[in-house]
Amino acid sequence: MTISMIGIDHGRAPVDIRALFAFTKKNAGEAMEKLKHTAGIHGCVILSTCNRLEIWASHEEDQELSLYQCLCRLKGVQEVSYEKYFVTRKDKEAAAHLFYLAGGLKSQILGEDQILTQIKDALNLAREHFTSDSVLEVLFRMAVTAGKKIKTEAPLAHGNPSVIHQAVCSLKSQGYEIKGKTCMVIGNGEMGKVAAQTLREAGADVTVTVRQYRSGIVEIPEGCKRINYGERMEYLPKCDLVVSATASPNFTLREEQFSDLTLPEELILLDLAVPRDIEPALGKRKEIRLYDMDSFHSSEISSEQSESIRKAEQIVEEQMEEFYQWLEGRDVIPRIQEIREDAVQDLNLRIEKILKKTPMEQKDRESLLEAVDTAAGKVVNKLIFGLRDSLNQEVFLECVAGLEKLYED
Repeated sequence: MTISMIGIDHGRAPVDIRALFAFTKKNAGEAMEKLKHTAGIHGCVILSTCNRLEIWASHEEDQELSLYQCLCRLKGVQEVSYEKYFVTRKDKEAAAHLFYLAGGLKSQILGEDQILTQIKDALNLAREHFTSDSVLEVLFRMAVTAGKKIKTEAPLAHGNPSVIHQAVCSLKSQGYEIKGKTCMVIGNGEMGKVAAQTLREAGADVTVTVRQYRSGIVEIPEGCKRINYGERMEYLPKCDLVVSATASPNFTLREEQFSDLTLPEELILLDLAVPRDIEPALGKRKEIRLYDMDSFHSSEISSEQSESIRKAEQIVEEQMEEFYQWLEGRDVIPRIQEIREDAVQDLNLRIEKILKKTPMEQKDRESLLEAVDTAAGKVVNKLIFGLRDSLNQEVFLECVAGLEKLYED
């Protein structure tokens, strides 16, 4: 069994390239079902976020598998030059990547914990579509466990590490004060709610758009107002700052929609979506400052964060060792069970000869043999698993192979 993954992220490709390979939740589910039907693939999981797209697969060791070609078929992409933006990983390198990712060590903003939820959601979606297998199931669950442990024992971020918070901090460092500004947030998903809440906490007057057919049931952050999505262009000239964070495949703000609008002297547009929500051409207008997902990040690491990173790496190493102990034991356990059964049968044949010469009732003889079976099985398990705990994996497997030869026909 081999674990393979292919990925593209904010560090390897700009937002427009990442957008070509992004999946919505619905499309990801359909894509995983198609991928699962590829010969030799036992399980697959797709992780698609604003900053990254990753495809994970467990498959036969001798299978020649190009996940990039699989991805291109799923997305209808024929341009081979995009492959340079992707990285492929296998087995321990792939597992290490997922553990570090879940811990927030590979995020655009170090220590942000949204990725932990996104990894859990990706696994849950794979479960819903019956595309995960036992290997990916355990790998993703243990990565999430590592991420939670890092969050509590080696926190990498303090306060709110979200992209919108980073954007607010960046704007403040440029002399732009959010307090008292009129803001509109387009989109009321997870990212939109976080954006609205962050702006509200910074002292802004915040209005959130909701789809008309949902306006009666959708909750918005406390202290924010709401308007129907269709009214956004009428409200926009009143705004100082607009955030768009939807899962729409189309632009929420297009250049042509601004042709008859009278805008304030300076309008800040924050596009927090992948694919883009805001048409890039709007950034060329002199009264507009347009930022996207790649505009805000910090590469500075404090001494406190360096110590947390060291602790986080220790946690990752411990969790990875536990995962590979499980993975290696997964194949050998059926062999141990067969050895135990053969050893118990061997003991029974020897004891039966003695019991036949021992005067006792038949039912007592049967009860005794059943008790011996149970005890013998426990003794064999103790011996073999004791060897596993005291020997390195290679020597232990040699011992198992030797025990198997004892009972070869």
